[in-house]
Amino acid sequence: MQSLKVPEGKKVYFASDNHLGAPTMEHSYPREKKFVAWLDEIKTDAVAIFLLGDMFDFWMEYKTVIPKGFTRTLGKLAEIADSGIPIYYFVGNHDLWMNGYFEEELGIPVFHSPQQFTFNDTSFFIGHGDGLGPGDKGYKRMKKVFTNPFSKWLFRWLHPDLGVRLAQYLSVKNKLISGDDDAKFLGEEKEWLVQYAKRKLEQDHYDYFVFGHRHLPLDITLNDKSKYINLGDWIGYYTYGVFDGKEMILETYSPTSK
Repeated sequence: MQSLKVPEGKKVYFASDNHLGAPTMEHSYPREKKFVAWLDEIKTDAVAIFLLGDMFDFWMEYKTVIPKGFTRTLGKLAEIADSGIPIYYFVGNHDLWMNGYFEEELGIPVFHSPQQFTFNDTSFFIGHGDGLGPGDKGYKRMKKVFTNPFSKWLFRWLHPDLGVRLAQYLSVKNKLISGDDDAKFLGEEKEWLVQYAKRKLEQDHYDYFVFGHRHLPLDITLNDKSKYINLGDWIGYYTYGVFDGKEMILETYSPTSK
């Protein structure tokens, strides 16, 4: 479990599911500008920033090639990381194929599974959320294929122009990858990440479970000491999480909100 001190007046920020590049680079450009503006604002009081996956609608790292675009986002992340503010990235179901670029070029650690953190005396269980809990069996099978080293090796033999175009097409069209077929709230008993969190609480205590993936801003009380927070997205909601050293809340961003 990693620990982080949150001094008075400082905050920990969380965001997820930008899907930059979807449905096209041109359409996502206004959302990218808004996200970069948010990053520029929060750097004034951020003690750490957690990005919980699917920042890109598709990301594939070849040995010498990364997807074209996202210059403003990557540049702002590099600037913030260089200033000494730690950024933590959790891969999602659209960016499973990270392989060293963020660590080597941006100084941002990348996690491929949920992690435990403690901020002051508050415990967090943090991850993107894909493939956790009951159900989601179709995606779980697909994820095993996508993360298989042999599958990744085969894909890298495709020319990047063809490979990226194919992956972008599948990302938008395939509901198992995009998750768009279940982006609505059907009650706690059908929220599989809520069920996952409740099962985790049978083994260990966490004050907050923080996930993305669902594209729904959710703040659900699990018991008298634990909460489940879903960060929503930066497509329709523009929601993000803030922990001020004592309490975690969801907020909605607009350029005039601060």
